[in-house]
Amino acid sequence: MWKEPRTPRASRLRKRKFQIIEHLPALAEQLPGTLTFSHIRCGKVNCHCARGQGHPAWTLTYMINGEHHADRIPAEWAEEVRRRVAAGRAFQDAVREVLSANVQLLLLAREQEKKRKKTKR
Repeated sequence: MWKEPRTPRASRLRKRKFQIIEHLPALAEQLPGTLTFSHIRCGKVNCHCARGQGHPAWTLTYMINGEHHADRIPAEWAEEVRRRVAAGRAFQDAVREVLSANVQLLLLAREQEKKRKKTKR
């Protein structure tokens, strides 16, 4: 295992990483994907949607195990689903930032190790 780098940059990365981890939202309420609003036609010849804009429809689009899914969402659920999708996206962004900090710390540790080996020679 490598030694944690001890530089000002490494210290800032660790501090930011732990701030993010400390403020991660609870996973229980989050949803993946995208919520979209559109209009659809039901296909009935005498329905107003055949000549007009169509019926309003909310759709949650997401992936599970590499497969795309699209599910209709009742209009009265749309605001709550939108909030949960936003929370899921914020969580994913935070996780990406933590993982980025981890790889940067790894690279700093590698640089530190190379410098340490050069000074031993």
